[in-house]
Amino acid sequence: QRVLISNKLGEKLVGLLHEACSKELVILCHGFRATKDDSILVDLAAALASAGVNAFRFDFAGNGESEGLFQYGNYRKEADDLRSVVSYFSEQKYDIIALVGHSKGGNAVLLYASMYHDVTVIVNISGRFALEEGIEGRLGKNFLQRIKKDGYIDVRNKKGVSLLHLTCHYFVEY
Repeated sequence: QRVLISNKLGEKLVGLLHEACSKELVILCHGFRATKDDSILVDLAAALASAGVNAFRFDFAGNGESEGLFQYGNYRKEADDLRSVVSYFSEQKYDIIALVGHSKGGNAVLLYASMYHDVTVIVNISGRFALEEGIEGRLGKNFLQRIKKDGYIDVRNKKGVSLLHLTCHYFVEY
């Protein structure tokens, strides 16, 4: 079942509810540059529904079908989006038994858990953990100056293939 939920900025978050004739619910969160339709989330939702547990998978704002602009970083905004989802289903009288996040979604559920204490089971699947160097470790020390000078930067993989073309509007936490 398709569900639309407004976040605190009024952006519509689009998700799919896999119903299993229960009031228990697990909320599934996708990773960086992914969507609710990633195979890992689809497979988890199907397995949960088969086990008699409802599952909800959704697109964070700026991803997939949800409204908003894609942003690099934005962990707090994703935790806020997740708060809107949890609040919505709590109001619908679901018993939210777990938050599950894959990759960057794993970090979003951990941040959510550190801010709110209303869901007792948090599952982080392959979340990023070596973040000591932060965004500079991934994009280089002077990435903002390069964006201001050139208007963009390209994020490349180890083989030099461009993965992302980033301009200043992608950065919200700097």
